[in-house]
Amino acid sequence: MSKILIIGGGAAGMMASVFAARNGHEVHIFEKNEKTGKKLYITGKGRCNLTNACEMDALFAGVCSNKKFLYSAFYGFTNRDAMNFFEDAGIKLKVERGNRVFPESDRSADVLDGLRRQMKQAGVQVHLHTEVTDILTEQGRAVGICLADGRRIPGDAVFTATGGLSYASTGSTGDGFRFAEKLGHKVTPCQPSLVPFNIREAFVKELQGLSLKNVEIRIRNGKKELYREFGEMLFTHFGVSGPLILTASSYAGKLAAKQELTLVLDLKPALTLEQLDRRLLREFTEHKNKAFKNAVSGLFPARLTPVMISLGGIDPNKKVHEISREERQRFLRFIKNLEMTITGLRGFEEAIITRGGVSVKEIHPSTMESRLVSGLYFIGEVLDLDAVTGGFNLQIAWSTAYAAANAV
Repeated sequence: MSKILIIGGGAAGMMASVFAARNGHEVHIFEKNEKTGKKLYITGKGRCNLTNACEMDALFAGVCSNKKFLYSAFYGFTNRDAMNFFEDAGIKLKVERGNRVFPESDRSADVLDGLRRQMKQAGVQVHLHTEVTDILTEQGRAVGICLADGRRIPGDAVFTATGGLSYASTGSTGDGFRFAEKLGHKVTPCQPSLVPFNIREAFVKELQGLSLKNVEIRIRNGKKELYREFGEMLFTHFGVSGPLILTASSYAGKLAAKQELTLVLDLKPALTLEQLDRRLLREFTEHKNKAFKNAVSGLFPARLTPVMISLGGIDPNKKVHEISREERQRFLRFIKNLEMTITGLRGFEEAIITRGGVSVKEIHPSTMESRLVSGLYFIGEVLDLDAVTGGFNLQIAWSTAYAAANAV
């Protein structure tokens, strides 16, 4: 039996502790917060989207960075295995749009309670309000940890499950990156991911709180298209957010952090220009003696209409029967190509995850053990692994945790 010390009581740390303890090891979790799973509690807007029920090829497709590294881990502990684990822990699950898996109760607290029950049954020892300041090594091997109060805790293996830099209030303050670098590991540059965009145009503030469904966005760098997807987005006081935007940040965030990009919004992606023209002509026919501003209200949500009229290039007071075909065509193209300027990303405090982390080139993919320091393992968000929204990032946590727990 080995003594395993796990730094961090988040998703990866908790899952690893269960399997390591079930394998007969003495397992200790050291968590600097007052409770375990603080970030897990707020995931999925408090509902906890704990994995994705897609096929394996789609699971890999959801990973943005270093997906090949996860081949062994994902097949070692699949999304189905994760679902079985939580159902065995007494949590009834449901699958929603996009194969997102949630607890039937819509309460992340139930997921946490299930994990904590499994930890208790397996004999995991949890040390709360306990900050780790250093990892102790001897002759290239991890031999323990040092705590903030000066105590040195010996161990046979150390798991670093400290998370990234997002939601620092939950304890993700980059401790694991400091530990890794001190021990000679490369940490790839970190930036916020699954994060909203800042927008330059002033009109977005007028639309704050407006949610748009069934729209399409495209993100361009000059003429090069970086991302295109259909779904739901939200206007905020600083720019744009919502599922479409958060996922887009996984693909365009790296560039958006360095330079301005163009966001193009298609408000009517289900209609071709010809179909949209027929729809607009119908509106004009029904309101043939009215001013333009009063004839297009049926096309957009109420709060969006004034913005579209203001920016649409047609005199708001012009009678619809006086509007030329050219003006109408220009307005149609505007509806399908509303452009905004992305000036950057929001910060880590608003990011769901961190992109970047401990370089996976220095980690064994089947075990999560360091190639530089034996007995030292890195799991979860501390690694340079990130994915789109939909439960994929938590699956990375579960799979890497399982790989490490079974490797000791």
